[in-house]
Amino acid sequence: MSRISVRGLAVASATAVTAVGAVTGVASGSTAPASDDAEAATSGSTLLADIPSGAQAQVQTASLTQQADSQAIAADSTAKKDAEAAARKQAATDAVAKQKAAEKAAEKAEQDAKDRKEAAKVASRSATRDSTTFTVKASYTAAEVQEMARSMVPADQFQCFSRIVDHESSWNYQADNPTSDAYGLVQALPGSKMSSAGADWATNPATQIKWGLSYMDDRYGSPCGAWDFWQANNYY
Repeated sequence: MSRISVRGLAVASATAVTAVGAVTGVASGSTAPASDDAEAATSGSTLLADIPSGAQAQVQTASLTQQADSQAIAADSTAKKDAEAAARKQAATDAVAKQKAAEKAAEKAEQDAKDRKEAAKVASRSATRDSTTFTVKASYTAAEVQEMARSMVPADQFQCFSRIVDHESSWNYQADNPTSDAYGLVQALPGSKMSSAGADWATNPATQIKWGLSYMDDRYGSPCGAWDFWQANNYY
């Protein structure tokens, strides 16, 4: 191989496919400074002609390989970015789904707790005695009235109920407030409100207990709820 063909092959190998055109351009009349390179460039008709056909094929193959490698690298980079974006999107979706699932689980747990509490309340009340099962008497001692209440009020609420009655009437079912129309164990105001529990509200402590328990449940949720309010306000 001649000196010209060696230089042509080197240039072509460095610049891939376009290098072949550049070599041809030099051979077609480009002016260069006077040197050995210029002498080499003008001493032949074309550089491409001086490159053996086998070498030309190698140059073109090398260029195509380089292009393919570049395209593969670019494709890998794009694929990596797409995969990272998809992973971030999926992570965000999973986080939202987990949050919703946690909120739903918390709501269910809260509802289950309410259901259990209500079931316990119902079970407790079902075990209590009805006001109509007591023998009607002309009068009742405080101890007898307390025993009635213990039989009628759920066990876990009796202490709260008892504290309210202690403050309101000291367990006197005939307690009549001189400054208002409040009457009875729980000091219903007016006392006639207790008629909804029975016509004998003025003389039967069981009827008064029944009405008082219903009032505390309806307004405060339970006797203990009523007692909490009473402590803060000195009334209920």
